[in-house]
Amino acid sequence: MRIDLNSDLGESFGPWPMGQDAALMDSISSANVACGFHAGDPGAMRATIALAREKGVAIGAHPGFQDLVGFGRREMKATPAEVEDLVLYQVSALAGMASAQGVRLQHVKAHGALYNMACRDRALADAIAKAVAAFDRSLILFGLPNSELLRAGAAAGLSVAAEVFADRAYDPDGSLTSRTKPGSVIHDTSKVVERAIKMVRDKQVIAVDGSTISLKADTICLHGDTPGAADHAKAVRRGLEAAGISVACWSA
Repeated sequence: MRIDLNSDLGESFGPWPMGQDAALMDSISSANVACGFHAGDPGAMRATIALAREKGVAIGAHPGFQDLVGFGRREMKATPAEVEDLVLYQVSALAGMASAQGVRLQHVKAHGALYNMACRDRALADAIAKAVAAFDRSLILFGLPNSELLRAGAAAGLSVAAEVFADRAYDPDGSLTSRTKPGSVIHDTSKVVERAIKMVRDKQVIAVDGSTISLKADTICLHGDTPGAADHAKAVRRGLEAAGISVACWSA
């Protein structure tokens, strides 16, 4: 068995540091790099790409709503055309930064509210897929298993990757539990490791009501801004490998 392990990085802004990027790069296989709309700035983008290149970590664009104050986690009203434009703009910006360092993008993963909205709204999902396909059809589109986002990506001719979240709680319908609810983020490292292994080996996760959700897992996300994220990532990688599951990016 094999799995990709990704994290959302490059989310520092100006003098304000965010996350544990350097430590996380030692454990993950793919990095989702913020593109300056929900977080990050040109300097952070450039530095994150350089670090990923040094560590042999694949990179992807992590576009979100233009919402620095809300960290891209607030739902915003946007037409499909507006979403297509903002995704194309951000992917292009990161790809340009990467090209300057001799690096190609591997994937695209929408951020926060944009991701969650597109997973259930086909029109927004189509807009994201259309933007990615217009830029580079070889890019892989990440999304929740059985989501509109993955269906839109496949319809647009893109390769898609079913993404699961070891450090987030799930509602019975397979969506992520809202961050406004207690227990939505899982901080116990042993539980995060246990969930990661179960997701890959058994293709299952236990929802907040105790029910079992069946899912496909191509890549596991560990949020870079969660306290203790680097420890989570290190423990998850060790746990996966001990269970006979290798960790590698899609392009490996």
